[in-house]
Amino acid sequence: MGLEDEIEEIEEEIANTPYNKSTEAHIGRLKSKLAEKKEKLENQQSGSGGGGGYSVEKHGDATVALVGFPSVGKSSLLNSMTNAESETGSYEFTTLDVNPGMLSHRGANIQMLDVPGLIEGAAAGKGDGQQVLAVVRNADLIVFMLSVFEIEQYDRLQKELHDINIRVDQQPPRVTVRPKIKDGIKITSSTDQDLDEETIKHVLREHGYVNADVNLQENVTIDRLVDGLMENREYIPSITCVNKVDLIDPDYKETVDEQLRERGLDPEEVTFISAEEEKGLEALKDRLWENLGLIRVYMDKPGRGIDWEEPLVVEEGATVGEAVAKLGGEMEERFRFARVTGPSAAHDQQQVGTDHVLEDEDVLKLILRR
Repeated sequence: MGLEDEIEEIEEEIANTPYNKSTEAHIGRLKSKLAEKKEKLENQQSGSGGGGGYSVEKHGDATVALVGFPSVGKSSLLNSMTNAESETGSYEFTTLDVNPGMLSHRGANIQMLDVPGLIEGAAAGKGDGQQVLAVVRNADLIVFMLSVFEIEQYDRLQKELHDINIRVDQQPPRVTVRPKIKDGIKITSSTDQDLDEETIKHVLREHGYVNADVNLQENVTIDRLVDGLMENREYIPSITCVNKVDLIDPDYKETVDEQLRERGLDPEEVTFISAEEEKGLEALKDRLWENLGLIRVYMDKPGRGIDWEEPLVVEEGATVGEAVAKLGGEMEERFRFARVTGPSAAHDQQQVGTDHVLEDEDVLKLILRR
């Protein structure tokens, strides 16, 4: 029996086993075994030139992946928002083309990838699905693009990403495991657990832990516990946009809103656009900026003053040291101290070191050794 058959068999057993306290440990073992076998299959496919062997070189300050099923309008959106049409580039991986474009917004260069339309079963390899999804794993933000007439596409997209080990809008599980030489498995927890201790131990043993200290800092489900033990999970934030709104009557908007709420999406946080008519695109650009967590730092350059045109764009929470590292060159070696004016400073021209945390629209002046 091949790995794919074994995976299918385990999935069927999980689906056919009713979940209750008496079956909890058994289901935990099955889900652990399933995760291990899927990882093994992924590694095999990657090693043979398929599956996870695909990537796109990242450019700019952040990378956004447009994810949607065929004919949802991703190419039109990319062409409307970026320089994609003027660029020759498309990244070719055998039959897979990922079309990139660069969006300039608020001083940031945001790489947008038009990922080929997914089809159901992409995670299992249909329609170059695994190659497509491997590209998504490297993004800083996922944009779910839905047709206004097919909001249910969201469910299928979520499932495909989950099946390729992308955890959308989740933080990594707060699970710490420290292997040791003897004394079995010891579990400590900072909160009450719904899973009983034996179930947790069964899951750990299935992953090869016989002696370990385990610390749980959240109330874990079996799935969260398994994710916490695996190293091939990617945790990526997302936003959702709904396209083709120019084709509906105003009365239909309430139906769309209700379909979004059924999926846990707040219509106020969903961006409604028409890529064809270029409507709603400025609002989408602002949403991208907000959710990428970027800030602008204006450099005060010796002899030239403050460069208000091309800010240094760094991640929210970045320090002066990280900003200097991004500038590169000899800056790090020659750095003495910096002066900061703006939201993060106690006063204008505050003298700071590398640990100072910057905020959006700070002005930064570096004082360097000669």
